[in-house]
Amino acid sequence: MLLAVDIGNTNIQFGMYDTERKKWIGTWRSQTVHDRMSDEYAVLLRSFFDDHFLTFDHVSGVVIASVVPHLTVTFRELVERYMQPAPLISDSSTPTPVRVQVDHPNEVGPDRIVNAAAAKVLYGFPAVVIDIGTATTFDVVDKNGDYVGGAIAPGIRVAHDALVGRAARLSQIDLTPPPAAIGRNTIHAMQSGLVLGYIGLIEGLTRRIVDELGDPSTRVIATGGLARVLVGHTDVFEEYVPNLTLEGLRLIWEFNQEGKAG
Repeated sequence: MLLAVDIGNTNIQFGMYDTERKKWIGTWRSQTVHDRMSDEYAVLLRSFFDDHFLTFDHVSGVVIASVVPHLTVTFRELVERYMQPAPLISDSSTPTPVRVQVDHPNEVGPDRIVNAAAAKVLYGFPAVVIDIGTATTFDVVDKNGDYVGGAIAPGIRVAHDALVGRAARLSQIDLTPPPAAIGRNTIHAMQSGLVLGYIGLIEGLTRRIVDELGDPSTRVIATGGLARVLVGHTDVFEEYVPNLTLEGLRLIWEFNQEGKAG
């Protein structure tokens, strides 16, 4: 079985994929704890596995995408200590189904390339992937199937925390849409600015990107831990795929296995 690990700044997502039956056995999400050691993450992962009667011995392949460099090292140690296969660490130099056609490929977050590869293979191209998490990222696959860049905005939770932290009279709120754009109290006014404001950001920037691509049939795909807050309140998304990054990691692992066989 294949273990896929997506290490983000806020959350880590794990998935176990049965390579014979072609299905995900389980997916799990945990908070990113930056100073947690490899043995501690091993205990956490083992507890996830126990719910599905899995052990580390079931793991025949590991693929990792990480935007937290020191946790990349931590998870490499975990795999080397508890599992047999050497992990495939996906980065800008890793062969993938999508060519990276940007000015500085080594500056692109691994998860962004992974998402672009998943969009290309699973949904066709041109395509825009909008990953709504710690940051809100827009990743673009053009009509040739190449990753050509995108945009990065602060995430909705980051904006919320910055607003509350800088404004003495504002307190934390639930990130849910308000009943109307005109907030008649402070909570609804903040929800309007944050939730509806981010929907406006996404709709406007997506429209500009699609115009630049010159193809109105461009697929727009939402993913990320906070996408669920916005999905259903805008028609800009054609697909909502919570596990898109895990699917991309699976595809990249398969792509590299085929390359070895070739």
